[in-house]
Amino acid sequence: MASGGISLFVVGQWWAAKSGSASANDAMGLLALAVVFLAGLTSAQLATESRRPNHLSQLQGPVEFYRAVVDENPVVRPATYATTLRVSAVRVGGRWQTAVGGIRVSVPREVGVATPRYGEVWLVRGQPTPAKAPLNPGEFDYRRYLAYHQIYHQQFIHPDQYRQIAFLPPSYVRAVSLRVAQVLDGVFRRYLTAKREYALASALVLGLKNDIDSETKQAYANTGTTHIMAVSGLQVGLLFGLITWVLRRLFGGAPGFRYWSAGVGLAVIWSYAFITGCSASVLRAAVMFSFIIVARVSERQSTMYNTLAVAAFALLCYDPYLLADVGFQLSFLAVLSIVYLQPRIAGWLDFQELAARRQRPWQPRPVRYLWLAGGWSAEWIWQATALTLAAQVATFPLGLYYFHQFPLSFLLSNLVAVPLSSGALYVGLGLLAVTGITHGISALVPAFASSVEAGPRLVAVLLENIIWAFNEYIFWIGRQMPHALISGVQLTAPQTWLVFVIILSLLLFLAVKRLAWLGLACALLSVFAGSRVWAAHRTSTDEELIIYSIPRRSVCGFWQGAAADIVSVDSLPLSETERTYRIVPGAIQRASRRVSYHQGWQATPIPATLQADDGLVLVVWRGLRLAFVTGYLSPARQPWPVDVVILRRNARVRPAELAAVFGKKPPIIFDSSCRSWYVARQDSVLRAAGFLTHDVTAQGAFRQQPRQ
Repeated sequence: MASGGISLFVVGQWWAAKSGSASANDAMGLLALAVVFLAGLTSAQLATESRRPNHLSQLQGPVEFYRAVVDENPVVRPATYATTLRVSAVRVGGRWQTAVGGIRVSVPREVGVATPRYGEVWLVRGQPTPAKAPLNPGEFDYRRYLAYHQIYHQQFIHPDQYRQIAFLPPSYVRAVSLRVAQVLDGVFRRYLTAKREYALASALVLGLKNDIDSETKQAYANTGTTHIMAVSGLQVGLLFGLITWVLRRLFGGAPGFRYWSAGVGLAVIWSYAFITGCSASVLRAAVMFSFIIVARVSERQSTMYNTLAVAAFALLCYDPYLLADVGFQLSFLAVLSIVYLQPRIAGWLDFQELAARRQRPWQPRPVRYLWLAGGWSAEWIWQATALTLAAQVATFPLGLYYFHQFPLSFLLSNLVAVPLSSGALYVGLGLLAVTGITHGISALVPAFASSVEAGPRLVAVLLENIIWAFNEYIFWIGRQMPHALISGVQLTAPQTWLVFVIILSLLLFLAVKRLAWLGLACALLSVFAGSRVWAAHRTSTDEELIIYSIPRRSVCGFWQGAAADIVSVDSLPLSETERTYRIVPGAIQRASRRVSYHQGWQATPIPATLQADDGLVLVVWRGLRLAFVTGYLSPARQPWPVDVVILRRNARVRPAELAAVFGKKPPIIFDSSCRSWYVARQDSVLRAAGFLTHDVTAQGAFRQQPRQ
């Protein structure tokens, strides 16, 4: 299809050039866009590994063993290491064959278990399972996220299930890059004594975030400064700006400055990408700034928009699925918004001109200098404010869509955080440079080793104090403005697109000063408000029972519109992590106003009738009759018709007992407290006896509407 479109465009372009008609040229432009779109679709289809005949998902028969290479640095979690394996061969039915596919694996963090390394080749026993769909309402779709990275399977690997058999990294450049990043991380670990400051320095300069604690991550998320903890376009832009300024100040008049300074800029940017482990975010920023440098040095008529478009096009040609990457979307939207809006916002005020008007010839020189310094400082603050506001205009809809929150304190946070983080980045790179110099001197002249060691320590003290001030300011903002975070916002994909179109309409109105664009923005805003009202109305009348899928827990939710009572049947409170990732997404989806958590059935305010016995709890809620079975059913128990039966903690029941007490009509639910071996055994027995079953661990949360 794409080749046919290209052929049609070539013929059409020849016809348009021959006719010389303006309308024909316009038509060819539209045709060219259509051809590019078709080529992009074709490229995306070709890049999808699951379509290949030797992909893991296409294999016939269970996988006994597979050989795979560790394709990324591991993510260190409290109990596991998480990383990605790229398969090269599998053994099926006793025969080895080539295969492809990505597997997201978790390895327990135990004594004697080495941290996985990029490039290790593993021989693994066992069958990887397809990635699971979201198990609870509103939960993050991790399966789709993995699919965008060409990963379609998951597996928990015990230490006795795998063995390293070789070391063959897919890219030796990246392997060396990751090793360099680890060595440089050792410099920060050695010289920065405070754990929190070390963790942030390593994240800010090298992009290594495994040691940042959850409290710090939450504080930065609440103040809209999370982007500072990830090495991306901000750090690359700061480094590019510093190198450009230094070269222009020192060698601006040198012959051929335009060309060799561009070479130096490219070398510095890509060297920085190398020492940070060649992470995807840094490589994306490096490509973007490389195109900017090349565009500047060519001095051809161009705009920043075309340069960014070419950079995005090149990246999407390399990996079409980058279009679905959140970092890619936020990066290019932020830069586009800054390029267009920052000069316009900054042009609203000119503090240097205002300060100049206040100066008079008869004023003392210190007063005039004070006006000059005040005007310069106010102008710098205003320029930074314009930059921050411009970046937020285009990115806040995506922030609401992906993260369901918006920090109102972003302006105060970033006005201080960005300068401090810039200083920390420069000082951190200076620490690495000074450490390298001192090690070189120590190797050449060992007698000077103890003397030159003072240099890195002094730089490290400066870096640690900058980051300490940085952290304290972020935590202070969080304490002083505890209610400045708008959270729990639910936007659907159509609503997000609607917000973008509203913003674009308002920008067009400000640019061309035509009321039609303002009218369109107002009309679309009414549609958006109507969609929100309709969603709230639809939710307000919704009532639902949910048996959640939370590992090793028995949790059920009784939802009435935007309010809910979440009951931990096992009387143990839910952890913050369990609430955040399992319950809260569904509450956000419903725009909930009240979610109450209860441990056990006592004092639960839901309208329920309880009857407890040995391992049996009977509940009636909104006409829906539930039976929670934990131990066994007494043979003397009278029949009790119910709508749903929930088996907990490997309940010792037989099909005949369930049928005698509850009948065969209600579905049998295995909640997450049941072990996998128990579910596998009981499920087949119950199905053979004519029962309908549902395993929340494998099939996701069970949802049931009450009787009307």
